[in-house]
Amino acid sequence: MNKATRLTTLDEQSIEYIAIGAAVLGTGGGGDPHVGKLMAVEAIRELGPVRIVQLEELDDEGLIVPVSMIGAPTVMLEKIPSADQLTKPLDLMERELGRKVDAVMPIEVGGGNSLVPVIAAAQRGIPLVDADAMGRAFPESQMVTFHLEGIPCSPVAMADERGNSALMHTIDGVWEERLARALTVEMGGSASICDYPVSGAQAKRSAIGGTLTLAYEIGRTLFEAKQQKLNPVRELLTKLNGHALFHGKAVDIRRRMDGGFTRGEAVFEGTGENKGETMRLFFQNEFLLATVDDQPLAITPDLITLLDQDTGMPVTTENLKYGARVTAAGLPCDDKWRTPKGIETAGPRYFGYDFDYVPIETLASKGGAAK
Repeated sequence: MNKATRLTTLDEQSIEYIAIGAAVLGTGGGGDPHVGKLMAVEAIRELGPVRIVQLEELDDEGLIVPVSMIGAPTVMLEKIPSADQLTKPLDLMERELGRKVDAVMPIEVGGGNSLVPVIAAAQRGIPLVDADAMGRAFPESQMVTFHLEGIPCSPVAMADERGNSALMHTIDGVWEERLARALTVEMGGSASICDYPVSGAQAKRSAIGGTLTLAYEIGRTLFEAKQQKLNPVRELLTKLNGHALFHGKAVDIRRRMDGGFTRGEAVFEGTGENKGETMRLFFQNEFLLATVDDQPLAITPDLITLLDQDTGMPVTTENLKYGARVTAAGLPCDDKWRTPKGIETAGPRYFGYDFDYVPIETLASKGGAAK
């Protein structure tokens, strides 16, 4: 996206669009965007619009801190965090580092975590960076571009809704995931977290720029398609160079809480051109693998998202219901995830799936996607 068209401030309409777009990029996870939207709108009504800055505007010596929620999306629907809970980890981070935070950013642009730092930015009166460290949502803490670049995750600061807080120094992002996830379970299944504090120079080198603007443009595309009575799914996939993988109806959904994650599988009976076929969709907070006849349609780290066939609106793992008629769509991930380190960190074999990663463009060209 052209730099000149990128966001400069966030108002209520911007947040509405970002919430929709973030749910598309969230690949089913990242926390419920509706909850994040309501909290962000309330913060802006009370404290005023939030200023957006681009990566290239950051001072190389500035301190940039991601703010997010960690835990199972199913739990986050019932345990809505307060503004104090979201800013408590920032307080701990500043105390530990001995300096003020200059800007905040999303750790992931997907789902509600795209909007969590809006509340922190409004509360602190500091800018929000138009970037994230995933270009989507992933379930585990080390699945960020900062980890791919070897940037330390520590210090890690966490807080729950009761007022409990913790500060950790872990040897790497994998150990952060293990320890922070265990603490999250003890905190009731969700917690606020700040990790991977970076300098402006590190953010410029390692983050994925323009992702909040991308979420905004996705949301606006779906909104305008509805207003103009266009096919929203077709309009969105054209804009994103995406692929329609499967058209179907949800006939079986199995979810379970396991180790602080919402894990499960959904089964879809084909409709239209996919009539007679069955798609299986596997998730760990986020959709990770889609198959038909045990053959992959799309594989992590590429994005798999479900879109309502009528409205084009994204359907999350926790909101997917029996009978839902959806189009499964595949979107290419950022190139950082297609490196050997990226595939090792967030590819199919990490999650225990017996497939090698194949880019969505290749799978679609072989006829593995619906028209």
